[in-house]
Parts: sequence; structure tokens; C-alpha cells
Amino acid sequence: MDFTFPVDFSDKKLLEKYSSSFTLSDMEVFIFPELFYPLVLANIMSPIIWKWRDDTWFRDVEKKSFTYKVNRIKQYIIDNYVFNLDLSTWGLTTKTREIARFSDFFDMDLLRQSNALFGYEGDKYYFDIDIRKHFGLDKFNSDIIPYWKTETVEAMSAFRHKDNFSTGAGECVSLSALYAAALFIVGRIPLEKIFLLATPLHSQNFIAEKEGVITNNRRIVTKNMWFNGTSLSEKARRALENEKVTIVSHISGHIHTLYNEASIDRKAYDDFSARLREFLATGLSDTIFINFLRFKSKYKNLFQYRSEASGRQRYINLEKMFEYEHTSKYSVSSDTREMLLNEIEGDDFHLSPLQGKIMLNDIETVLAGVTAVNLDEFRREFVRSADNIDPCVTDAMFIDLENFIFTDPNLPDTNKQYIRTSQPEISTSNNREQIIGILDSMAGQSETALLALYVYRAMKKIDWLPFVKAAIERNPVCFSELCGKSPREVYGMLQGMPDESIYNEDRLALPDEVWNFRRGDGTEKAFLLADFIMLSHPDGSVKIDIRNDEVMLSYGGEEFRFASAKSLEKTISIDGTAYTVS
Repeated sequence: MDFTFPVDFSDKKLLEKYSSSFTLSDMEVFIFPELFYPLVLANIMSPIIWKWRDDTWFRDVEKKSFTYKVNRIKQYIIDNYVFNLDLSTWGLTTKTREIARFSDFFDMDLLRQSNALFGYEGDKYYFDIDIRKHFGLDKFNSDIIPYWKTETVEAMSAFRHKDNFSTGAGECVSLSALYAAALFIVGRIPLEKIFLLATPLHSQNFIAEKEGVITNNRRIVTKNMWFNGTSLSEKARRALENEKVTIVSHISGHIHTLYNEASIDRKAYDDFSARLREFLATGLSDTIFINFLRFKSKYKNLFQYRSEASGRQRYINLEKMFEYEHTSKYSVSSDTREMLLNEIEGDDFHLSPLQGKIMLNDIETVLAGVTAVNLDEFRREFVRSADNIDPCVTDAMFIDLENFIFTDPNLPDTNKQYIRTSQPEISTSNNREQIIGILDSMAGQSETALLALYVYRAMKKIDWLPFVKAAIERNPVCFSELCGKSPREVYGMLQGMPDESIYNEDRLALPDEVWNFRRGDGTEKAFLLADFIMLSHPDGSVKIDIRNDEVMLSYGGEEFRFASAKSLEKTISIDGTAYTVS
């Protein structure tokens, strides 16, 4: 039975929010953080990730350890999805246009303080690049910004149909939502343990299981990896070291750095904050100190290492040892150091100590001799062994060392008004059909559940007005690539595409999804043609009649007919920016 859950779309803010549930641009999620977790739930409702369970790659995965599950999911995502953040996939908009959309209910000055595309630059250490040049926006005037829409798992998987892609793809928010859904479906990790974190330029997840795991784009970062000093950990650390966390999203709700109200469960947020801070801190040891020197390469040349071969003392610049590490399976760390030394050419060693360099052996003796190394205590002992080092260099090194072993994440302040909301209770023991049933049953009382139906595009259960608005107003790519053609020419091109939707059942793709992936159901093709016409003639009028397997678009006395397999019945009238659905 077809039904809808009523929403008062005469309220401009509500209409923009529910319309944003289809396009899910980074800016839309920033302004409407309640959209973040519904994307995870929509991916959980999708049949795509549930099929992963049948892949031999995940055979008996439910019987394995947490670490095994996470690594298995990570490798599957690496093999099947690439990171994609370009300007052409979802097109461009303007600051002026977006400000006009949201200025009635959002402080644009606050947006400029928190969004990189509106002026935010964060910590100069990380944002020493020109943001617009970095993203390829320098070729446009300063008003132009990208949409950067967050993809559903369907859109991510459909990239394999796009030129120059052989796998699926997605941007960082898409990958966060994909990881969260996959960890729940395949890894059987409860949603209560999965937290989504958004910063002005990034999105990642924290999984509060065991010591914790951070998902970072396609990869994962364990606590050991966070402190191993490699280039991967350096990239993973950037956001939490240098950016504010603007949103933390959870199955219980969300908290936003700019909003006074928070819907996340207070205890869940406190537990998350404590667990994350514990993950981002470590004690000081010889291994951690070596990892720090790997991380901050400018301090490597302060040290030398003494080894013994054939009864003779040999000395080598620590920087040279790290060079060999790049091409070896062994590392400078004490557990494999001897094997690394065996690979080093003999003429890289010296028979006498190197003047002006600190003996790493002495420093490691200090570290090994103390059970719980105190940074101040270590500094005193270090200075005794390195009295020839410029005190300014020592000061800088210990500041960097402290920052390496302890990151204090800039999380949203806990001093909020916590609003209790109704949230869906979903268990790892539920199957897909049960989860859809739970969300259906709660949609009348839980906005999270209702928004999940919108993000999922359950067209028989939702009001179509937000979808029509999103389709006509925020799908510029198909128009820009078809500009100059007549509606009849575009119609001919659409008829030549496969009648194949990227969404199953009665769900609908947006016009730019149809165009990017060059396929679509007749209903979806009709919306693409309507979008093209209205962008070409903003004062025009278009009517779309959808009658199960027949779809007819009327414009300017012409009729354009499409075949559909979606079993939908609606009449949509588009007159300028006025939309009517019946």
C-alpha cells in the first residue's frame, strides 16, 4: 500500500532539509547534521552491502575477531571503491546561491568561520595551501564553489559505469557512511559503537570497540598505526590535529559545534569523547620515540646509532638508517633493527662517533629504564646526553614530541541543551527486511527514521515535493554537458541509454546520476529532461505524468514518452520554481 508521512513543507527550512536528503552536499550536511546518520541507515536498507555477506571474501567472518573483520572490510572497500573528489562529477554552485538558500535560518557569518569554501582556513600548519587552488577552483571566480554531493552506496557502486572508472568511487563522507553500514552488516558491529565525525575538510568514523579504530577514507587506523609515524598515519592525523570537529553523529542523535541543541545521548557522547581521547594518547617508550623521529624527519639528523660487527664498534647517522627503511621490510624500531642493519652497506658506517650527534643508544637506555616515562623526567635526562644541542632545537623537539603522543581533539562542547528524541533501535541480529520494517514503523515518530526513508528514496512512502525540488534545482551537470541542444535532441540521447536504474525497486535516481552513469528508468529520464528544459528556460512549464509503465513529459506543445518499470503513479507540474505533485 502506498502511504506518506506528512511533513509541513510550507516551512521553508523543512523543505530545504528534506530536499537536501537527496543531494546531500557537504554544505547541506553541515547545516542539517540530522541528515548524516540517515545516510548510514539508507545504506543499511540497500540490498548492495547485504550481498557482500555472500562473497567468499567474507566467508565465516562473523566468527572472527574484531580486528580480522575490520581488516577484511577495509581490503574489500580498497579493492572495490576509490576516493573521488573532483569538480565535474556533481557540478558547481555559487556562494551567492547557497547563501540565498539558507540565510533565513542559518547565520552565514558562522558558516564562514566553519566551512573551508566560505573562508575557513583552520590551523595555518595544515592550511598553508591555497584552498581554492588545492581543489582546482582557482580557474573560476571566487563565488564559485563545488556541490560535492555525498553518494549513496548505489551511486558509489555505479561509478564503474562512468568513463575512466573500473570500480566504485566516493568522497570522504560517502566512504564514512559506507564503512559504517558495512561494519554493521558484515562486521556485526552494533550501531551504538559507530560514531561519524565531520570536520570542515574531512569525514571519518571512530569505532568504539577494543582499543578503537578510525576509518579514514578507504583505510583504517588502529591505535598502534596512529603512533607509528608513517606517511599513512601522518595523513590520518591531520584532521583531528588541526581542524575542529563540527559534527559527531550517532544512532542516538548528533551534536554540532555551532548549534546549542544536541540530540545525541549525553552518556554516549561522554563515553565516545573519553574513548577517543584515550585512543589519541600514548605513553612514551623507545618504540614511540623512534616512531616520533620517523614522523618528524627534521630531528633525525640529530642522532647517530652505535652497533657492533665482528667485535668492532660502528656508528651510523640515524637519517641514513631511515633511508634504508624505505626499501626494506624491516624498520628502525628495536624489534627488527638488527635485520635492517644487516642490509646496510658497509661504507655507510663510521668507525668513530659522529661529532655533534646524540647517541640514540643512550637515549633508549633512559627510556627502557623507566616503567612509566614522564616527559619532564625524560627531558632532564635527554639534556644531559645532548648538552651540545641548541636549547631552541630541544625546546621545539619536545613540543612536537608532546603533540605526537597526545592529541586533544577539538570536539563540540558538551555544554549543550540535550533534546531527547525518538531513535530507531536496530540490532545486528535483524535482517534487512526487519530493519526496513522497523524504520517504516518509526517514521511517524522519529525524524531519523523518516529522513532515512527520504535518503533511501522510498518513493511510495515519502512526499515527492522535496525530490522534485532537488532534481530541478541542484543537478547542473547534465545541463552543462547538454547545453545548446534542443529538448528533442536530448530526448533522443536519453532514449539511446539503457533503461536501467541504479536503484532497485521503486526508488529514483536524480538527473545527474542518470547522466553521469548513462542509464536510467524512464521516470528518471523524464526528470532529467525536465531539469534540462527548466535550466534552459527558467520561466517555462513542464508536466510529467507517471502512470506505472508509461511516463509522458509535456512541454511547449510537444510530448516525450518514456517506458518505466518503477510502478509509480504521480503527476508533477513544474512552473518556474513552483512545483505541484498529485
